[in-house]
Amino acid sequence: MKRREFHALGLGALLASAAGAAGAAEAPGAAPAPGGGGSAPKKLRVGMLVYPDMVLLDLVGPQTVFSLLMAEIHLVGRDRQPVATDVGLPVQPTTTFAECPGSLDVLFVPGGLKGTVAVMDDRALLGFLAERGREARYVTSVCTGGLLLGAAGLLRGYRASAHWYVRDLLPLMGATASAERVTVDRNRVTGGGVTAGLDFALRLAALLRGDEYARRIQLVLEYDPQPPFAAGSPERAGAALADEVRARRAPLLAAARAASERAGKRLGT
Repeated sequence: MKRREFHALGLGALLASAAGAAGAAEAPGAAPAPGGGGSAPKKLRVGMLVYPDMVLLDLVGPQTVFSLLMAEIHLVGRDRQPVATDVGLPVQPTTTFAECPGSLDVLFVPGGLKGTVAVMDDRALLGFLAERGREARYVTSVCTGGLLLGAAGLLRGYRASAHWYVRDLLPLMGATASAERVTVDRNRVTGGGVTAGLDFALRLAALLRGDEYARRIQLVLEYDPQPPFAAGSPERAGAALADEVRARRAPLLAAARAASERAGKRLGT
């Protein structure tokens, strides 16, 4: 489904359910009710990188929250050709590196181990991130997207999170690795693997619009996780299961390390 169709079919219903009897003025992003004082908040401008073999959930979880923030969302690709994702559903970029607005409130990078490793030496992509990252109000990522921020030189001197099986690579590019699900260090906001995207986006929503606004979005999404297993982190899952996952992904993890080492050399870290 195209983003415009999502807005038309889903977003209105979600906002209506959140607003309820209080009326549309209470919905996230709505202008204050007449006579209520104040003015509508500035429309946020968000640039979300899309690239082949990224994890779709890394993108659409945060994108859903950004949509509920009524943000102007730009899906940024090398060109406007559909981009394949990990689950086979393509994403259509809405703009290109060259066309993306120069001043962003949020620059966001999703992950996906295979796709991330494949573009960690992509000078055009890294150049785009470095250029927009210098001007962005917030520079952000989820999952292995943190490796791309690192390779672009955007995490030097910052604490940052990433998927648990690659976060140890962040120091190779000048960052301090954090095991937090979401790490906020000045204007860098980074999340752990995949499902951390919603936690990340809600934390960012609070920074952008305040805690109450973010709480309302959380309720709209009924984000009340109750996982069936205590296996969502290596600490909870145990060493045996974590080692099995690492072993299954060993070739890609080795490639990620090599790419991170190359990036570190380019950056002089």
